[in-house]
Amino acid sequence: MTHQTTDQGDAPIRRPWIKPVLLLAVVITMMVLAAMLDLGRHLKDLQDWIKGFGLWGPVVFVALYAAATVLALPGSALSALAGGIFGSLVGIATVSAGSTLGAALAFLVARHLARGSLERWLAGNEKFQRLDHLAERQGAVVVAITRLVPLFPFNLLNYGFGLTRVSFGTYVFFSWLCMLPWTILYVVGFDALFTVLSEGKVPWSLIAVVVVTALVLVWLIRRAQGRLARQPHAAAAPVPRGCS
Repeated sequence: MTHQTTDQGDAPIRRPWIKPVLLLAVVITMMVLAAMLDLGRHLKDLQDWIKGFGLWGPVVFVALYAAATVLALPGSALSALAGGIFGSLVGIATVSAGSTLGAALAFLVARHLARGSLERWLAGNEKFQRLDHLAERQGAVVVAITRLVPLFPFNLLNYGFGLTRVSFGTYVFFSWLCMLPWTILYVVGFDALFTVLSEGKVPWSLIAVVVVTALVLVWLIRRAQGRLARQPHAAAAPVPRGCS
């Protein structure tokens, strides 16, 4: 792969503020569209379905989220729904538990059940080769950084790390910790959206949390990029130029 192609593939990493800002724009756009399409009524139906499970509602949601993660389905929609169904606190807890459980199960599948087929699938993937090279030297740091910085697709990470030498405990802990800011951003952002839909008022406290979390994420991503660039032998692992 040429140097130009590598730069183009990693271009989004040069501007770590883009993803949080885009999410804020999506939330605002969704607020307008949801009001036009009367999505509040449909959300109420979904809330009633989840509440029908009683105390098991959050457990059911965690199981659904974990299953979606193992099946490599996008979790963003479920993260958004959690904010509307459970509110910010319970929503963050359920999404965090579901995404971590799903990531852990995918890791175990890759390491113990489907290693051969997954190795063939990822053998020619340049991003996975870079991940494997880095993880061999600094497993905990690489798990943390790749969860914060959009270097690799989320579903690729879940299975890819199972093929590396990172320990299961290290992978699960740092995945949970470094996915948490993104979880807060999604859940609280859409909790604010659904509050507007259902109550007709702007929850400025929730919006403030979203803005602060987005700013913290930008700072964390910049720090993570700097840490990645300083890793020993990082140059041998074709680290994107935008991380230097």
